[in-house]
Amino acid sequence: MTKTAPYRPVDETARQMARNLIKGASYGALAVLRPDTALPSVSRVALATDDDGLPITLISTLADHTRALQANPDCALLVGEPGEGGYPLTHPRLTLHATARFVARGTSEHDALRTRYLSLRPKAKLYADFTDFSFVLFSVSDAVLNGGFGKAWRLAPTDIWPA
Repeated sequence: MTKTAPYRPVDETARQMARNLIKGASYGALAVLRPDTALPSVSRVALATDDDGLPITLISTLADHTRALQANPDCALLVGEPGEGGYPLTHPRLTLHATARFVARGTSEHDALRTRYLSLRPKAKLYADFTDFSFVLFSVSDAVLNGGFGKAWRLAPTDIWPA
């Protein structure tokens, strides 16, 4: 019996689909490991991108996922939502395996992320400057793109964000 890999060779269709999913994501599912139990936990978070197209979020220290990321920054983000019609699993979605990095206030990087984030998510102006909120930048190590049944790709960061 011949064994076949479940992933297709990465092509421009996959690269563009991944970029579009990230660019179009106003929110995503953030998967973390709870520090008290090491059980997985998933939260919905608002998302935007930095100037290079990398995913960023703005989260409160009051959230369980913030404490989880502070204890272990390894995480995953799932972006892509089902469309209006059809079976949900036929719609594309992208899992990004990443490491979260909190960006310190008072730095030029924080100021740039704040400007960019608020230009994309203007409603966040209501709470962006609360002292319990921080910007988090996700450094992606790899990604799995599912474009629907029988359409899967494993992507490197350079497939999504070419140098």
